[in-house]
Amino acid sequence: MVDVMPNVREFMDKSFITLTPEMDVYRAIDIMLKGGITGAAVVDNKERLVGILSEKDCLRTLVHGAYSSLPSGKVSDFMSKDPDTVHADLDVFSVADKFLNCTYRRLLVVDEEKKLVGQITRRDLLRVIQKLHTK
Repeated sequence: MVDVMPNVREFMDKSFITLTPEMDVYRAIDIMLKGGITGAAVVDNKERLVGILSEKDCLRTLVHGAYSSLPSGKVSDFMSKDPDTVHADLDVFSVADKFLNCTYRRLLVVDEEKKLVGQITRRDLLRVIQKLHTK
């Protein structure tokens, strides 16, 4: 039995790569490949979340360019707007349930002003399981 309900704040990643909406999408793809990440939060100049750019979003550059050269564009042209988010005080069991009902690999953690404060991944939840198991 769990004594204290673990929350997102305890397990979220507070150090991560972000992109800006004005960034060239090919620069963003380069950053993602070099960083070995499958997606990144897109934030405005006040660190407020405005979207997320995933590998799937980037594939649109290939689809749009199938019959011509690859299109150019900004991250904002390809990102998913209004991604699902969670708050840092949410319990990890609710987050696990959310992951089971979506295809996302990560959920972005925001505060009341939509400022990005972290992200939590499926792998982070595996650490939760490990910690609870070794208690």
